[in-house]
Amino acid sequence: MRKNKLWLLLAGAGCIMAASAFMKPKPRLLVFSKTMGFRHDCIPDAKLAMIKLGAEHGFTVDTTEDASVFTPGNLKQYKAIVFLNTTGNVLDDAQQAAMEGYIRKGGGYAGIHAATDTEYDWPWYNQLVGAYFLSHPHQQTATLQVVDRSHPATRHLDATWVRKDEWYNFKSMVPGLNVLIKIDEQSYKGGKNGADHPMSWYRAFDGGRSFYTELGHTKESYREEAFLRHVWGGIEYVTGKRK
Repeated sequence: MRKNKLWLLLAGAGCIMAASAFMKPKPRLLVFSKTMGFRHDCIPDAKLAMIKLGAEHGFTVDTTEDASVFTPGNLKQYKAIVFLNTTGNVLDDAQQAAMEGYIRKGGGYAGIHAATDTEYDWPWYNQLVGAYFLSHPHQQTATLQVVDRSHPATRHLDATWVRKDEWYNFKSMVPGLNVLIKIDEQSYKGGKNGADHPMSWYRAFDGGRSFYTELGHTKESYREEAFLRHVWGGIEYVTGKRK
């Protein structure tokens, strides 16, 4: 009887080990928030929000401000890289080359808010993120116009979205961006991009996919369900989970 019980226990353990061996590991996201200029005080809240979002959607999220993780061997484990309120020149030449190689092999990139205030001397990055930061007025409430509600980043939104944030003006806008959200410059003071002032967009680029949202300056943003669904929808696009 004891031998039978032992055999059953061993057989059960073997089945569990075999099943574990065939379980697919969770997809991984790299959330990068290194700053070499202005540092947003929302970054700790934003990191926690990204970890929580990842857990809710079956992703493992690695957060870091260590640029040495940008190597070809390390980056290939990630479904997407998120630049979360990065500022300034955050990668050296070798790290930039690793990032370029990652995208060219089908990797995904998502930029949040100050991701456009990053790497002004790297023309390839300008193409990846879609624009560079120019200026901003004081934080205020404004009306956003959701011009494409078919995308996973916007399908949960109404045609207009009124919220408070820090609204960027842009320079070096890349032609041909697929704009998701614009801002109504008549609804606030300080806009400088005119009637077609984009706030969020996406594109296929250099073998991979790119998504950017200007939203996300405030701590409150990372407790706002509509904003977090917007961000995750962008990540779903760049990881290829939804087309």
